Amino acid sequence: MQKRILFFITSLAGGGAEKVLVNMVNHLDKTKFKVTVLTLFDVGINKKNLSNDIEYKYVFKHLFRGNTLLFKLFSPSFLFKHMIKGKYDIIVSYFQGPTTRIIAGCTDPNAKLVQWIHNEFHNRNDIVHCYRNDSECIQLQKKFNATVYVANTVKEAYLKTFPELAGNDHVLYNIVEFEKIRQLSQEQINNENIFNHKFNLISVGRFVPQKAFDRLLNIVAKLKNNKIDIGFTLLGSGPLEKNLREQTKELGIENNVNFLGYLTNPYKYVKNADLFVCSSLHEGFSTAVTESLIVGTPVITTKCSGMQELLGYNEFGVIVENSESALYDGIKELLTNNFSLQHYKQKAEQRSKYFNTQETLKKIQTLLLSL
Repeated sequence: MQKRILFFITSLAGGGAEKVLVNMVNHLDKTKFKVTVLTLFDVGINKKNLSNDIEYKYVFKHLFRGNTLLFKLFSPSFLFKHMIKGKYDIIVSYFQGPTTRIIAGCTDPNAKLVQWIHNEFHNRNDIVHCYRNDSECIQLQKKFNATVYVANTVKEAYLKTFPELAGNDHVLYNIVEFEKIRQLSQEQINNENIFNHKFNLISVGRFVPQKAFDRLLNIVAKLKNNKIDIGFTLLGSGPLEKNLREQTKELGIENNVNFLGYLTNPYKYVKNADLFVCSSLHEGFSTAVTESLIVGTPVITTKCSGMQELLGYNEFGVIVENSESALYDGIKELLTNNFSLQHYKQKAEQRSKYFNTQETLKKIQTLLLSL
């Protein structure tokens, strides 16, 4: 008999968590699960990637400002009653935030509640701000039957910040479409001017403060000023795009930087770059870094959650302290030491075998069926 399962998320925008959710629901065994995806707002590039056997619903057609504050005016049970229609065996808040508070308002004693944590949280207020107060936050989160973390470091940080919430905790890595990514990475790049420098860096992500692309642009300018023939391709979109483009002009690196926007196939660009750079202030379990390893591109990253699990102790990629200067030194060392770059290219290809879609899927389905 199928389990009726609902995944609730703010939107299906172009972020890593949204992409991973679509990968997961598309691969779930439909003989065991009848899957519905519900978004608070009917926006996002990833919506079109849902397979036809997924039921899609939304609460609001358009995103509006101040929604988190507005939702707090109403009780979780009121919001749940008016937003979530139908009966489900399992209800999942796939991203920490307003959806977690809403799902906690479920009054069906037979429904099992799950929350998915994607980022490290070291400050209680980063979670509490979605609730009326600290007390409500703890009370409502205790209603969940299971909490899933995308990396061990995410779990450790969360339980250190909220020790009173330790309970039915599970670490389950993100599902990535290994074969599809490999296949798409083989497509030809038509724009021959993209990788026309001696060294070509690449990064992928939303243009938001967390990704710290501004310091990566500073690094490109510094490398250029030190007579290194450097190119940088940035894939993605977001609210900081105008700022980043202006910064590029101010630094005089327009001829060194390519803004290609959000692409459905970033993998062919990542595969053909010399080095993938993650400059993030924090991460959960980086989808972009995972995909870089899958296509065999060397990785250098700032020290943040999940990276040690992905790269080991600098075995399969380079992890530096989370600062602009450390990242600059690490990139410069790799680019000026060709042996290191080739070494980590081989290590990335070796590490790619670690990402087995079926094994990860099996663990996720086992947990959901055990609730």
